[in-house]
Amino acid sequence: MGTYFAIVTCRNSEKSIEEAILSLKNQTVGPACVIVVDDGSRDGTPQILEKIQSEWGSLYVITNPDLGYNITRVVSNWNKAIQLAREKHQDTDYHMISADDIVYERDYAEKILQKMDADPKIAIASGNYEGQDATTPHGAGRFVRNSFFNNYYNLYPEKMGYESLVLYSAAQQGYTYRVFDDARFVHLRPLGKNHHFYEFGASMRTLGYHPLFVLGRFLVCFITGRPTGRLGSLYMLYHYLSYRPKEAGYDSMHSEEIRRYIRRMQIERIKSRLGI
Repeated sequence: MGTYFAIVTCRNSEKSIEEAILSLKNQTVGPACVIVVDDGSRDGTPQILEKIQSEWGSLYVITNPDLGYNITRVVSNWNKAIQLAREKHQDTDYHMISADDIVYERDYAEKILQKMDADPKIAIASGNYEGQDATTPHGAGRFVRNSFFNNYYNLYPEKMGYESLVLYSAAQQGYTYRVFDDARFVHLRPLGKNHHFYEFGASMRTLGYHPLFVLGRFLVCFITGRPTGRLGSLYMLYHYLSYRPKEAGYDSMHSEEIRRYIRRMQIERIKSRLGI
């Protein structure tokens, strides 16, 4: 069965980090290693990590200085973990993106790896959590095929919308992505507790989402309340409409090529839904 390493980012996570890491450690098909990037925790998180590390040699910890909370550092922290895995000669088939508040059923990884091993065209896959009818892989609980990733990216683009960009790029290169509903996990914290869905809305602009597609997404989120909640769906739409891109850096637009491709995909989906 395929091998993988797991990435966990955290900050001030003393209430959930131990349970999250042990959930990975206790998988029926365990990771080659787990790399935790502690983004400057000021609570008991470092001590908890130190204790687990003393008992489990497959846990590596990268500790950042405390620069305050900033969600834009998540992707750079993922890249730090990937670089460390390479330094530690973790040449695995996949890498897994996890989080400090997620607990998986014990055979979560086994279920996904079996399906991805059987179909080499699946570049990215995740399981699901209760109450969700996701059609695209979740950000956390996501497995990424390294042969695809290393060939087209090597590291994650440190630009808003990076999670979705990798999905669209996979499709553009002839791969697929899947959500496997029989592989389950739970969030220990509600989604969106620490932010107002700025990136949900703004990244749809940086990726060139079609306005009709955005409107449809807003309506689904507002009517169902999932996954953003109704207030979150309003924030998402507001930030899509009000976003002003920067010339460069994290808040800048993605390439015109990928934006055109995404719009074409979304137009086709809209036509399919309407039976056109």
